[in-house]
Amino acid sequence: MERITADEADPSEAVEGVHLSALAAGERMSLQEFRIEPGKEVPTHSHPHEQAGYLVRGELTFVVGEENAKREELVLQEGDSYVLPGGEPHEVYNDGDEPAVGIDVFSPPRTDPDWKD
Repeated sequence: MERITADEADPSEAVEGVHLSALAAGERMSLQEFRIEPGKEVPTHSHPHEQAGYLVRGELTFVVGEENAKREELVLQEGDSYVLPGGEPHEVYNDGDEPAVGIDVFSPPRTDPDWKD
């Protein structure tokens, strides 16, 4: 069994106001904690990993889909969960008044994300 303590889960500021912490990872999935400050966003991106998540606190808006195609906007509330297929372009922003905090699961594992650079 692998254990990652809170002290070992050192957050990185992936983009301004967006803090990500790589947590435990196995052979088929990995965990990541996120904290997105009010008024901040994760720009449009995609990755080959399927991504499922749970919003522990706050509110987030996901915009999903290609730039020049039909895009879907979904507002998530505290307690909502979600899943995105691998390769799906998406962006996320926090229009709320408090930080949005949650957990993402990636499959296959996302053990070397580009935000760690």
